[in-house]
Amino acid sequence: QVQLVESGGGLVQAGGSLRLSCAISGRTAVSYYDMGWFRRGPGKEREFVAAVKWSGVDTYYSDSVKGRFTISRDNVKNTMYLQMNSLKPEDTDVYYCAADFGRNIDFVTPYWGYWGQGTQVTVSS
Repeated sequence: QVQLVESGGGLVQAGGSLRLSCAISGRTAVSYYDMGWFRRGPGKEREFVAAVKWSGVDTYYSDSVKGRFTISRDNVKNTMYLQMNSLKPEDTDVYYCAADFGRNIDFVTPYWGYWGQGTQVTVSS
């Protein structure tokens, strides 16, 4: 079993920055899990934001955040980060951390094996 805990959400003005964190823990070698971020607001579909392979070398972004958000991970701390810059009101959402191991899933789909509880990000105009 793997647990994911997000933190770092909050309220920020448009153009501002936030950094989300996702701590992964469990009885397996969690540093070998691929990890990602999704977001979903009320009545909306879950939307892929970014993903990072277990090594931290390969990263993937949705077109809507590319150039503004940066995903990274620290496998010593077993924590993944999402640095969000130049935030827009349309980035307002609940952000979820996801993790998976060994299944070679398509990262943009919501078929990840493990999910966090989510953290709210609100960007005011």
